[in-house]
Amino acid sequence: MRSRIVLAAADGLSTSAVARKLDVNVTTARRWRARFVEQGLDGLLDEPRPGRPRTVSDEQVEAVITTTLETTPKDATHWSTRSLAAELGLSQSAVSRIWRAFGLQPHRQASWKLSKDPLFIDKVHDVVGLYLDPPERAVVLCVDEKSQIQALDRTAPIFPMMPGTPARASHDYKRAGTSSLYAALDLASGKVIGSLHARHRAIEFKKFLQTIDREVPADLDVHVVLDNASTHKTPAVKRWLAAHPRFVLHFTPTSSSWLNLVERWFGELTTKKLQRGTHRSVRELNTDIRAWINTWNENPRPYVWTKTADQILESIAKYCTRINDSRH
Repeated sequence: MRSRIVLAAADGLSTSAVARKLDVNVTTARRWRARFVEQGLDGLLDEPRPGRPRTVSDEQVEAVITTTLETTPKDATHWSTRSLAAELGLSQSAVSRIWRAFGLQPHRQASWKLSKDPLFIDKVHDVVGLYLDPPERAVVLCVDEKSQIQALDRTAPIFPMMPGTPARASHDYKRAGTSSLYAALDLASGKVIGSLHARHRAIEFKKFLQTIDREVPADLDVHVVLDNASTHKTPAVKRWLAAHPRFVLHFTPTSSSWLNLVERWFGELTTKKLQRGTHRSVRELNTDIRAWINTWNENPRPYVWTKTADQILESIAKYCTRINDSRH
Protein backbone atom coordinates (compact mmCIF):
# COMPACT_ATOMS: atom_id res chain seq x y z
CA MET A 1 0.00 0.00 0.00
CA ARG A 2 2.83 2.42 0.82
CA SER A 3 4.39 1.90 -2.61
CA ARG A 4 1.01 2.31 -4.31
CA ILE A 5 0.52 5.65 -2.55
CA VAL A 6 3.91 6.90 -3.78
CA LEU A 7 3.29 5.67 -7.34
CA ALA A 8 -0.13 7.31 -7.45
CA ALA A 9 1.40 10.58 -6.26
CA ALA A 10 4.08 10.26 -8.96
CA ASP A 11 1.27 10.15 -11.53
CA GLY A 12 0.37 13.69 -10.48
CA LEU A 13 -2.61 12.96 -8.24
CA SER A 14 -3.24 15.17 -5.23
CA THR A 15 -3.14 13.70 -1.74
CA SER A 16 -6.93 13.64 -1.48
CA ALA A 17 -7.21 12.03 -4.93
CA VAL A 18 -4.69 9.35 -3.92
CA ALA A 19 -6.71 8.65 -0.77
CA ARG A 20 -9.94 8.28 -2.76
CA LYS A 21 -8.35 6.07 -5.40
CA LEU A 22 -6.75 3.67 -2.92
CA ASP A 23 -9.51 3.89 -0.31
CA VAL A 24 -7.22 5.04 2.49
CA ASN A 25 -7.33 7.89 4.98
CA VAL A 26 -6.02 11.27 3.74
CA THR A 27 -3.66 11.38 6.72
CA THR A 28 -2.19 8.02 5.73
CA ALA A 29 -1.63 9.13 2.14
CA ARG A 30 -0.02 12.39 3.30
CA ARG A 31 2.29 10.60 5.79
CA TRP A 32 3.80 8.13 3.31
CA ARG A 33 4.06 10.74 0.58
CA ALA A 34 6.01 13.03 2.90
CA ARG A 35 8.27 10.26 4.21
CA PHE A 36 9.18 9.24 0.66
CA VAL A 37 10.07 12.83 -0.21
CA GLU A 38 12.25 13.14 2.91
CA GLN A 39 13.91 9.69 3.05
CA GLY A 40 13.40 8.00 -0.31
CA LEU A 41 12.73 4.25 -0.29
CA ASP A 42 14.00 3.95 3.31
CA GLY A 43 11.07 6.11 4.35
CA LEU A 44 8.66 3.34 3.40
CA LEU A 45 10.17 0.96 5.96
CA ASP A 46 8.90 0.63 9.51
CA GLU A 47 10.62 2.87 12.00
CA PRO A 48 12.11 1.31 15.15
CA ARG A 49 9.31 0.70 17.62
CA PRO A 50 9.50 1.51 21.31
CA GLY A 51 9.58 -1.37 23.78
CA ARG A 52 11.88 -3.86 25.42
CA PRO A 53 14.91 -4.73 23.25
CA ARG A 54 15.48 -8.31 22.15
CA THR A 55 17.32 -10.47 24.66
CA VAL A 56 17.90 -13.41 22.29
CA SER A 57 19.99 -12.89 19.17
CA ASP A 58 19.45 -14.47 15.76
CA GLU A 59 22.52 -16.63 16.37
CA GLN A 60 21.03 -17.97 19.61
CA VAL A 61 17.73 -18.73 17.87
CA GLU A 62 19.64 -20.62 15.20
CA ALA A 63 21.57 -22.54 17.87
CA VAL A 64 18.33 -23.60 19.57
CA ILE A 65 16.86 -24.83 16.29
CA THR A 66 19.93 -26.70 15.03
CA THR A 67 20.68 -28.26 18.41
CA THR A 68 17.09 -29.42 18.76
CA LEU A 69 16.94 -30.92 15.28
CA GLU A 70 20.44 -32.33 14.89
CA THR A 71 21.56 -33.52 18.33
CA THR A 72 20.34 -35.32 21.45
CA PRO A 73 21.48 -34.92 25.04
CA LYS A 74 23.86 -37.50 26.52
CA ASP A 75 21.38 -38.80 29.08
CA ALA A 76 18.08 -38.68 27.17
CA THR A 77 16.47 -39.41 23.82
CA HIS A 78 15.34 -35.81 23.27
CA TRP A 79 15.81 -32.31 24.60
CA SER A 80 13.63 -30.67 27.23
CA THR A 81 13.43 -26.93 27.77
CA ARG A 82 15.45 -27.37 30.95
CA SER A 83 18.25 -29.45 29.42
CA LEU A 84 18.55 -27.33 26.26
CA ALA A 85 18.50 -24.09 28.24
CA ALA A 86 21.36 -25.40 30.40
CA GLU A 87 23.27 -26.55 27.31
CA LEU A 88 23.02 -23.18 25.51
CA GLY A 89 22.98 -20.80 28.45
CA LEU A 90 19.45 -19.53 27.83
CA SER A 91 16.35 -19.38 29.96
CA GLN A 92 13.74 -22.12 29.73
CA SER A 93 11.14 -19.55 28.68
CA ALA A 94 13.35 -18.42 25.78
CA VAL A 95 13.76 -22.00 24.55
CA SER A 96 10.03 -22.57 24.91
CA ARG A 97 9.20 -19.42 22.91
CA ILE A 98 11.55 -20.42 20.09
CA TRP A 99 10.14 -23.95 19.97
CA ARG A 100 6.60 -22.61 19.76
CA ALA A 101 7.53 -20.10 17.06
CA PHE A 102 9.05 -22.81 14.86
CA GLY A 103 6.60 -25.61 15.70
CA LEU A 104 9.21 -27.80 17.42
CA GLN A 105 7.89 -30.41 19.88
CA PRO A 106 10.74 -32.73 20.93
CA HIS A 107 8.56 -34.43 23.56
CA ARG A 108 6.20 -35.77 20.89
CA GLN A 109 6.71 -38.67 18.53
CA ALA A 110 4.34 -39.96 15.86
CA SER A 111 4.46 -43.35 14.19
CA TRP A 112 4.36 -44.23 10.52
CA LYS A 113 4.11 -47.36 8.41
CA LEU A 114 4.53 -47.82 4.69
CA SER A 115 2.71 -50.57 2.86
CA LYS A 116 4.83 -53.36 1.39
CA ASP A 117 2.00 -54.51 -0.85
CA PRO A 118 3.46 -55.26 -4.32
CA LEU A 119 0.17 -54.08 -5.83
CA PHE A 120 0.10 -50.89 -3.76
CA ILE A 121 -0.01 -48.46 -6.70
CA ASP A 122 -2.66 -50.42 -8.58
CA LYS A 123 -4.86 -50.70 -5.48
CA VAL A 124 -4.57 -46.99 -4.67
CA HIS A 125 -5.62 -46.11 -8.22
CA ASP A 126 -8.50 -48.60 -8.02
CA VAL A 127 -9.95 -47.44 -4.69
CA VAL A 128 -9.37 -43.71 -5.20
CA GLY A 129 -10.77 -43.92 -8.71
CA LEU A 130 -13.88 -45.51 -7.24
CA TYR A 131 -14.20 -42.65 -4.72
CA LEU A 132 -13.72 -39.86 -7.23
CA ASP A 133 -15.68 -41.36 -10.11
CA PRO A 134 -18.16 -43.97 -8.80
CA PRO A 135 -19.95 -46.06 -11.44
CA GLU A 136 -23.56 -45.41 -12.40
CA ARG A 137 -26.35 -47.72 -11.25
CA ALA A 138 -24.18 -48.86 -8.37
CA VAL A 139 -23.61 -48.23 -4.70
CA VAL A 140 -20.10 -47.92 -3.23
CA LEU A 141 -19.77 -49.28 0.31
CA CYS A 142 -16.73 -48.97 2.56
CA VAL A 143 -16.77 -52.08 4.74
CA ASP A 144 -14.81 -53.19 7.77
CA GLU A 145 -15.27 -54.72 11.20
CA LYS A 146 -14.51 -53.17 14.56
CA SER A 147 -13.80 -56.27 16.57
CA GLN A 148 -13.57 -56.96 20.29
CA ILE A 149 -15.43 -53.84 21.45
CA GLN A 150 -15.39 -54.16 25.22
CA ALA A 151 -18.41 -53.63 27.44
CA LEU A 152 -16.82 -51.85 30.41
CA ASP A 153 -18.48 -50.92 33.67
CA ARG A 154 -16.64 -48.41 35.84
CA THR A 155 -16.24 -49.41 39.48
CA ALA A 156 -17.12 -45.89 40.65
CA PRO A 157 -19.32 -43.07 39.35
CA ILE A 158 -17.78 -40.58 36.91
CA PHE A 159 -17.11 -37.22 38.54
CA PRO A 160 -18.69 -34.51 36.35
CA MET A 161 -16.74 -31.71 34.71
CA MET A 162 -16.36 -28.49 36.68
CA PRO A 163 -14.79 -25.14 35.80
CA GLY A 164 -11.06 -25.78 35.63
CA THR A 165 -11.43 -29.54 36.17
CA PRO A 166 -12.18 -32.16 33.51
CA ALA A 167 -14.60 -35.01 34.05
CA ARG A 168 -12.84 -37.83 35.88
CA ALA A 169 -13.46 -41.55 35.58
CA SER A 170 -12.08 -44.30 37.77
CA HIS A 171 -9.11 -46.15 36.31
CA ASP A 172 -10.65 -49.43 37.46
CA TYR A 173 -13.42 -51.16 35.53
CA LYS A 174 -15.18 -54.49 35.13
CA ARG A 175 -15.20 -56.33 31.80
CA ALA A 176 -18.62 -57.60 30.82
CA GLY A 177 -17.71 -59.19 27.47
CA THR A 178 -17.07 -58.08 23.91
CA SER A 179 -18.95 -57.46 20.69
CA SER A 180 -17.85 -57.08 17.06
CA LEU A 181 -19.41 -54.53 14.74
CA TYR A 182 -19.53 -54.94 10.97
CA ALA A 183 -20.25 -51.66 9.20
CA ALA A 184 -20.79 -50.58 5.59
CA LEU A 185 -20.56 -46.84 4.91
CA ASP A 186 -22.41 -45.65 1.80
CA LEU A 187 -20.00 -43.35 -0.05
CA ALA A 188 -22.75 -41.23 -1.59
CA SER A 189 -25.25 -40.84 1.24
CA GLY A 190 -23.12 -41.38 4.34
CA LYS A 191 -25.63 -43.88 5.71
CA VAL A 192 -24.33 -46.92 7.55
CA ILE A 193 -25.48 -50.53 7.50
CA GLY A 194 -24.39 -52.13 10.77
CA SER A 195 -24.49 -55.64 12.18
CA LEU A 196 -23.30 -56.81 15.60
CA HIS A 197 -21.93 -60.28 16.31
CA ALA A 198 -20.33 -62.13 19.18
CA ARG A 199 -17.41 -63.19 16.96
CA HIS A 200 -15.71 -62.01 13.79
CA ARG A 201 -15.04 -65.04 11.63
CA ALA A 202 -15.66 -65.65 7.94
CA ILE A 203 -19.14 -66.94 8.75
CA GLU A 204 -20.06 -63.60 10.35
CA PHE A 205 -18.61 -61.72 7.40
CA LYS A 206 -20.69 -63.78 4.99
CA LYS A 207 -23.79 -63.07 7.07
CA PHE A 208 -23.00 -59.37 6.82
CA LEU A 209 -22.71 -59.63 3.04
CA GLN A 210 -26.15 -61.22 3.07
CA THR A 211 -27.42 -58.29 5.15
CA ILE A 212 -26.01 -55.86 2.59
CA ASP A 213 -27.61 -57.88 -0.20
CA ARG A 214 -31.01 -57.47 1.47
CA GLU A 215 -30.54 -53.76 2.18
CA VAL A 216 -29.31 -52.61 -1.25
CA PRO A 217 -31.92 -52.46 -4.05
CA ALA A 218 -31.62 -55.47 -6.36
CA ASP A 219 -31.11 -53.36 -9.50
CA LEU A 220 -27.87 -51.81 -8.23
CA ASP A 221 -24.36 -53.23 -8.40
CA VAL A 222 -22.47 -53.25 -5.10
CA HIS A 223 -18.84 -52.13 -5.05
CA VAL A 224 -17.23 -52.98 -1.71
CA VAL A 225 -14.01 -51.38 -0.43
CA LEU A 226 -12.41 -53.56 2.24
CA ASP A 227 -9.08 -54.69 3.67
CA ASN A 228 -7.12 -57.91 3.19
CA ALA A 229 -8.30 -59.82 6.27
CA SER A 230 -8.22 -63.58 5.78
CA THR A 231 -11.92 -63.79 6.72
CA HIS A 232 -12.73 -61.84 3.56
CA LYS A 233 -11.13 -64.41 1.26
CA THR A 234 -12.20 -67.86 2.48
CA PRO A 235 -13.64 -70.43 0.04
CA ALA A 236 -17.11 -70.00 1.56
CA VAL A 237 -17.01 -66.24 0.98
CA LYS A 238 -15.68 -66.69 -2.55
CA ARG A 239 -18.50 -69.14 -3.36
CA TRP A 240 -21.08 -66.68 -2.05
CA LEU A 241 -19.58 -63.87 -4.13
CA ALA A 242 -19.55 -66.06 -7.23
CA ALA A 243 -23.27 -66.67 -6.70
CA HIS A 244 -23.89 -62.92 -6.33
CA PRO A 245 -22.04 -61.34 -9.27
CA ARG A 246 -23.36 -57.83 -8.57
CA PHE A 247 -20.85 -57.67 -5.68
CA VAL A 248 -17.42 -56.37 -6.75
CA LEU A 249 -14.63 -56.25 -4.15
CA HIS A 250 -11.93 -53.57 -4.14
CA PHE A 251 -9.13 -54.40 -1.70
CA THR A 252 -7.09 -51.64 -0.09
CA PRO A 253 -3.31 -52.16 0.06
CA THR A 254 -1.93 -53.85 3.17
CA SER A 255 -1.25 -51.48 6.10
CA SER A 256 -3.42 -48.81 4.48
CA SER A 257 -6.53 -48.52 6.62
CA TRP A 258 -6.46 -44.75 5.95
CA LEU A 259 -7.76 -45.55 2.46
CA ASN A 260 -11.02 -47.01 3.80
CA LEU A 261 -13.47 -44.23 4.69
CA VAL A 262 -15.40 -46.37 7.15
CA GLU A 263 -12.38 -46.04 9.47
CA ARG A 264 -13.27 -42.34 9.82
CA TRP A 265 -16.74 -43.36 10.91
CA PHE A 266 -15.35 -45.89 13.40
CA GLY A 267 -13.25 -43.06 14.82
CA GLU A 268 -16.34 -40.95 15.43
CA LEU A 269 -18.15 -43.87 17.04
CA THR A 270 -15.20 -44.42 19.36
CA THR A 271 -14.67 -40.82 20.46
CA LYS A 272 -18.33 -39.83 20.69
CA LYS A 273 -19.86 -42.98 22.17
CA LEU A 274 -17.53 -45.81 23.19
CA GLN A 275 -14.50 -44.12 24.72
CA ARG A 276 -16.35 -42.71 27.73
CA GLY A 277 -19.29 -45.10 27.66
CA THR A 278 -20.27 -47.33 30.56
CA HIS A 279 -21.95 -50.65 29.72
CA ARG A 280 -22.83 -53.31 32.27
CA SER A 281 -23.43 -56.01 29.67
CA VAL A 282 -22.86 -56.84 26.02
CA ARG A 283 -26.58 -56.44 25.42
CA GLU A 284 -26.43 -52.90 26.82
CA LEU A 285 -23.38 -52.16 24.64
CA ASN A 286 -25.09 -53.47 21.50
CA THR A 287 -28.24 -51.47 22.24
CA ASP A 288 -26.16 -48.31 22.63
CA ILE A 289 -24.30 -48.91 19.35
CA ARG A 290 -27.51 -49.62 17.42
CA ALA A 291 -29.07 -46.43 18.80
CA TRP A 292 -26.00 -44.45 17.72
CA ILE A 293 -26.18 -45.90 14.20
CA ASN A 294 -29.90 -45.07 13.97
CA THR A 295 -29.23 -41.50 15.11
CA TRP A 296 -26.40 -41.18 12.58
CA ASN A 297 -28.63 -42.40 9.75
CA GLU A 298 -31.28 -39.81 10.58
CA ASN A 299 -28.82 -37.11 9.50
CA PRO A 300 -25.95 -38.88 7.70
CA ARG A 301 -22.82 -36.96 6.71
CA PRO A 302 -20.87 -38.47 3.82
CA TYR A 303 -17.11 -38.09 3.87
CA VAL A 304 -15.78 -36.42 0.72
CA TRP A 305 -12.54 -37.77 -0.75
CA THR A 306 -10.55 -35.05 -2.52
CA LYS A 307 -7.01 -36.24 -3.33
CA THR A 308 -6.30 -38.03 -6.56
CA ALA A 309 -4.25 -41.22 -6.66
CA ASP A 310 -1.34 -39.35 -8.28
CA GLN A 311 -1.36 -36.73 -5.50
CA ILE A 312 -1.29 -39.46 -2.86
CA LEU A 313 1.55 -41.32 -4.54
CA GLU A 314 3.50 -38.06 -4.93
CA SER A 315 3.10 -37.33 -1.20
CA ILE A 316 4.30 -40.83 -0.31
CA ALA A 317 7.28 -40.46 -2.64
CA LYS A 318 8.26 -37.20 -0.92
CA TYR A 319 7.94 -38.88 2.47
CA CYS A 320 10.16 -41.76 1.33
CA THR A 321 12.74 -39.20 0.19
CA ARG A 322 12.70 -37.60 3.65
CA ILE A 323 13.21 -41.01 5.25
CA ASN A 324 16.17 -41.76 2.97
CA ASP A 325 17.68 -38.33 3.61
CA SER A 326 17.51 -38.93 7.38
CA ARG A 327 19.95 -41.87 6.90
CA HIS A 328 17.66 -44.41 8.58
